[in-house]
Formats: sequence, C-alpha cells, structure tokens
Amino acid sequence: METFLVYDGTFDGFLSCVFTAFDLKLKNVSIAKETMFQEPLFGTYQVVISDQKKANRVWDGLKKKMSANQLQRFYYAFLSEKPTVENTLYHAILYVFGSKNNVASDFSNVHILEISKLNKNVSREKHRMEAFIRFKLTKDNIYFANIEPDFNVLPLIKSHFKNRYADQKWLIYDLVRKYGLYYNMKIVEVVKIELNDTFDPSKTSSEIFTSSELEFQQLWKDYFKSTNIKSRKNMKLHIQHVPKRYWKYLSEKQPR
Repeated sequence: METFLVYDGTFDGFLSCVFTAFDLKLKNVSIAKETMFQEPLFGTYQVVISDQKKANRVWDGLKKKMSANQLQRFYYAFLSEKPTVENTLYHAILYVFGSKNNVASDFSNVHILEISKLNKNVSREKHRMEAFIRFKLTKDNIYFANIEPDFNVLPLIKSHFKNRYADQKWLIYDLVRKYGLYYNMKIVEVVKIELNDTFDPSKTSSEIFTSSELEFQQLWKDYFKSTNIKSRKNMKLHIQHVPKRYWKYLSEKQPR
C-alpha cells in the first residue's frame, strides 16, 4: 500500500520525509507539499514535521556518497518546484544509498538524468537573475527590485547581491512566491510584504520611488537609445541573449 508523506515545502521538510521513509522502512512512498496534497482514496498519509536534525542526518549521509557539485545538483533540482521533483529526488536518493559506488552522475538512471536537466534549468535562471535584476531607489532609501522567476532562485542569488551591494540597503521581492530578501547592511533576512493592488512592477511610480530615481531612469533610456545603431540591429541575436520575458526588469525596455 502506498504511503504519502506530506511536508511544508521546505528543503529541510523534504529531507525529513526521506528520513521518515527510511526510519519506518516504508516501501511504496510518495512525497508531496501540503499545498499540493489531496487526501488519497487509497493508501495512507502522514504529515511530516520539518526537523533540522533529521534533515542534517540525511544530508550528511549524502555527502559521504557524492561530491559537492552533485549535492548542489540535487538542491538546485529541488528549487525547480516541478510537481514531481520530490519523488524524482527520493528515488535518486534510494539509488545513491543503495549503491556501493558514487552513482550520482549515472545518467543511465532516469531519476539522475532528470535531476541533471532540472539543475541546468535552475542554474540558467539563477545567472540570468543575477544579470538582469535592476534596483530602484525608494523614498525609504532602500534599493528595491521585483522579480518573477520560473524557479525559486532567491536562495541561490543571496550571496551574489550581498557581496556586490554590501554598502546599501536592498530588497529583492519574488512576486510569484510572495517573499523576498532584505539586506540591512549587516544580514540578509527573508521577508514578506503586502503590495498595494495598484502596484505595477513594470513602472517607476513617483509615489514610491525618489525623484532622482525617475530622472536616472529617463537618462538611462536616453543613453540606450543614443547608443543603439539601427543599421547594426540584430533582434534575433538580442533576444537570444536577453529573452523577452526579462525585458520587464530593464529600464531601457520600458516605454518613454
């Protein structure tokens, strides 16, 4: 009979489910986020409370079986938030723990191969967010940026922005997942804020942002226009390097 393990959506929660499955010697297991779970007609289910110690035991066990890069692949795949990723990772972990050798790069295994694909997708999104995020100075003297990434990459870009903008307060907010990272020039904190229904993430509103920011946005648009040589314009190549779905973050792409 299938047993469903339901968790809170965190990585520690997922690893706690893996620990529970091993600890109870469960044979037929499915893992699901509580926000996605529907009580099954057949089988049983158990709500697993996130436990740091249990999660660490699983992670420490994986460290003994694979390299740091392979571990990163598993974590990046988890952040893809693909509906089936928990079960993909769980079966891959079973395969890793069940083998004497390091099989975390054995792409003949369908679960290991899927993790590699998800890792590439998330890694690509991480690098694009680091390149395309644009901050705007608010009247509270905080540099604000909003994003809508395909994957949950905020945990992956935290160090990049903390190191790059260490001398200013900033807030990067994920409009899809409704949480953000706030840096107060000392530490980075996870925050949740209530945005006004009239807030337009593509606009630089004078109610929220400083007048100097509005002027800077206009100057940047003028500069971009003046350096753009129409005869050398290659839109196909441009879109290849800067896909259209990222244009909403770029000041130079907004209408005058």
